[in-house]
Amino acid sequence: MRHRTLGGIRVSAIGLGAMPLSIEGRPDRARALATVHAALDAGVTLLDTADSYHLPGAEPGHNERLVAHALATHGGDTSRVLVATKGGRGRPGGGAADWTVNGDPRHLKAAAEASLRRLGVEAIGLYQLHKPDPAIPFEESVGALRDLLDEGKIRLAGLSNTDTDQIRRAHAILGDRLVSVQNRYSPAVGDSEPELRLAAGLGLAFLPWSPLGGISRSSLDGPAEEPSDSLGAFHELAPELGVSPQQLCLAWLLSRSPAVIPIPGASRPRSIRDSAAATDLRLTGSQLARLNESVRHHRPRQRPA
Repeated sequence: MRHRTLGGIRVSAIGLGAMPLSIEGRPDRARALATVHAALDAGVTLLDTADSYHLPGAEPGHNERLVAHALATHGGDTSRVLVATKGGRGRPGGGAADWTVNGDPRHLKAAAEASLRRLGVEAIGLYQLHKPDPAIPFEESVGALRDLLDEGKIRLAGLSNTDTDQIRRAHAILGDRLVSVQNRYSPAVGDSEPELRLAAGLGLAFLPWSPLGGISRSSLDGPAEEPSDSLGAFHELAPELGVSPQQLCLAWLLSRSPAVIPIPGASRPRSIRDSAAATDLRLTGSQLARLNESVRHHRPRQRPA
């Protein structure tokens, strides 16, 4: 397993997005725990969760509790595993698409306290604002992260679903305690290219969520978001290299920037083992050019930074 740096911490270059283990279509508990254990056995040391990863209307924190239990029952040394969680979203019920946003500082602080208890740690390794709340001044939400850092309840802070302006504003408040940006980014979805470039320039890790978009379906994909035929280069090159298209996709993402740490979701052990192996795949210049050309033709015109 190759490694990259997140806030001065050495983590695996591929993380595990644990969301599929707790939302609609989730596996049974035994397979969910086996999936996390397989990730750890493969050398994955970054686990991504959130308080809102649960079924609609259910009690928050299912995924955090699952991750904590998986770590406690693994049997190996998990002291170097970085658990990243998020606050600021909810799933009160009403359907799979019913995701709310709450960036009120009081809510974020209470949510972080609850996550702290569920994870069973003295301080959360990485706590991320899940999504900016348009009803709350952004600086107030980021201020809650600053307060949590000052109080020692979280060690590092990150952002999710933010634009370049918000990243700059958060960086002005948090300085080098802001360590990551987690946005949707994949061969099919490149809207966050400006955020990736900015994150790399500021020394922040960039954690693509739904990184296999266009190659395979994610937990959040709707009926209209099937894998794309126009990204066929990934499916053509993969058998030539003796790997899966998903593994090839992750290797391509790693080539985009040293700041990139993909967090593919998984709901079975073999999936995360395959994803983790992407760090061993070295792509030649001609192979990358072939994939980049496929991506360029698929994506719509990118917005400027």
